[in-house]
Amino acid sequence: MSLIRKIHHVAYRCKDAKQTVEWYGKYLDMGFVLAIAENEVPSTKEPDPYMHIFLDAGQGNVLAFFELPGSPEMDRDRQTPAWVQHLALEVDSMETMLAAKARLEADGIEVLGPTNHTIFKSIYFRDPSGHRIELAVNTATPDMNRRLDEVKWEMLDEWARTKRAPTHAQWMHDGSHA
Repeated sequence: MSLIRKIHHVAYRCKDAKQTVEWYGKYLDMGFVLAIAENEVPSTKEPDPYMHIFLDAGQGNVLAFFELPGSPEMDRDRQTPAWVQHLALEVDSMETMLAAKARLEADGIEVLGPTNHTIFKSIYFRDPSGHRIELAVNTATPDMNRRLDEVKWEMLDEWARTKRAPTHAQWMHDGSHA
């Protein structure tokens, strides 16, 4: 059993708290749960005014953001490829995902996908602060999940030794899963 009961919230930085609340509400139907504002960081006592907002991501999941007007302008980790750091959110169906894609594109937001990852399909886009967001719908069968579970440790061990992609689950990429 895990020590962790659930993720309380995941926090990112945003450029504009109000714009973020409105954008996530409009495009991802996330309700505005809570706002906390301080002039001093509670954990470090640093004088750094902030607005901390919390959004309902469904089923007890909370997505939070900090607007930090006294800090240098936001940027991303330049040592990490832009496609790596992202927030993946699960939706219930392809129809829901495609409706979200249409809503985003109707307002001029660039959307990549759907991309077929074999065990899920997803779309990618950026929020107003530049965060990469992924909406994903699961497409795996119980057999696919079982097969992946059976090889996960072997794959991880091989990767640790070689730093090359193991081929234990090549069926995900070569079409033989169909």
